[in-house]
Amino acid sequence: MKDKSYIWISLVVLVFGIWAVPKIIDRFKPADLHIMGKAPSFELTNQDNVLISEENYKGKVYVVEFFFANCPTICPIMNENMLKLQKEFYGNMKFGIASITIDPTNDTVEALKAHAQDLGVKNPYWYMLTGDSKYIYDLAAQFNLYTGVNPEAPGGFEHSGLFALIDQDGNIRCREDEFGNPILYYDGTTDQGLEMIKEDIKLLLGN
Repeated sequence: MKDKSYIWISLVVLVFGIWAVPKIIDRFKPADLHIMGKAPSFELTNQDNVLISEENYKGKVYVVEFFFANCPTICPIMNENMLKLQKEFYGNMKFGIASITIDPTNDTVEALKAHAQDLGVKNPYWYMLTGDSKYIYDLAAQFNLYTGVNPEAPGGFEHSGLFALIDQDGNIRCREDEFGNPILYYDGTTDQGLEMIKEDIKLLLGN
């Protein structure tokens, strides 16, 4: 009798598993991520002295950050997390990164080239971008990501540690928090934020 009960329970578990696994896998689909609107257009110069715009990312999922190379506080953490994203999606030509400096006076093309080499940037679509200071600060404001000059702050600048996720069609995408509100951006300074954006990049790429 015990054997029959065991077989019956096993069959129930098996049937439930066959039904439940696809449900778990499909708990997030690309359509489940909020579309927050089109990402702002831009035109900046990369570390190879090439003019780059949003058109260079067309058809790709990419991450946007605002940083500066000599940042002594959160940028090293953000850099490390970007490197982890690079490693996670290494070889995938549908993934890119846009790292936009808020210190273009010091972060020249040559300086960004050296910074990219020091970090170990290998993704051909990881562009470190520089340009006119006012243009960059206006662009950050269009993204609604905080940036500012502050002589009293470490390094002389302040900025958000958030990453923006852009889909293949140029839309800003995000997931909901536990209360059903869009999170807007991903915390680029925490392991949790990294894991969240990693999952959602895979989702958009169809991995």
